[in-house]
Amino acid sequence: MKTQEEVTRIGNPRKPEGTEGEEMLERMNQSHYEVTGWALSYWEIQEDDRVLDIGCGGGATLHRMAEKVTSGHVTGVDYSDVSVETSRRNNEKNISSGKMDVLEGSVENLPFADDSFDKIITVESFYFWPDPQENLKEVRRVLKAGGTFLLVADIYQNGNLTEREKENIRNYHLFNPTKEEFEQLFINAGFTDIQIHTRKGENWICVEGGKRSAAQQQE
Repeated sequence: MKTQEEVTRIGNPRKPEGTEGEEMLERMNQSHYEVTGWALSYWEIQEDDRVLDIGCGGGATLHRMAEKVTSGHVTGVDYSDVSVETSRRNNEKNISSGKMDVLEGSVENLPFADDSFDKIITVESFYFWPDPQENLKEVRRVLKAGGTFLLVADIYQNGNLTEREKENIRNYHLFNPTKEEFEQLFINAGFTDIQIHTRKGENWICVEGGKRSAAQQQE
């Protein structure tokens, strides 16, 4: 029987694959539950919102958001076909009703028109983005004016990381900025009204960025 570490290594957290990837995604649905709930507390999801989850993984966050979106729409996107299939399987009812869809695609070139979503979230995926600065600009492109982007991670670069967390950063080549670096990345991407939340006793971080209309930017 494989250890949890072996399943994670073989399953490939950067781009889940194979049966180990499926097993890893189901475990992540559980392990990310608390940090995701904490981050979502900073949002007021409206029933008619159009919401996007980038790097939707096993689909647990999609399911939570769909409970609050009654007349809007929830979309998940992931570049792993295993993640897409797992998310679809775990959200079959919402997809069948037309409330949700899950697509295969990359944050490098999101398959959506400009100004498509009221809210966008990414949970535990930013570490793996191929070009974080440019990818954030792509996220902003598909966010509506007045909308909010929420980046959620259970580690960020600070003096309190455990040895295991440091080892994971090295082994999986995780991009792991400091709070100040996160803020600058968001500023450079054009986000406004940036807020950074951390939780005492944890290494969690939640970065919020807004998008103003062209008229608002000129004020």
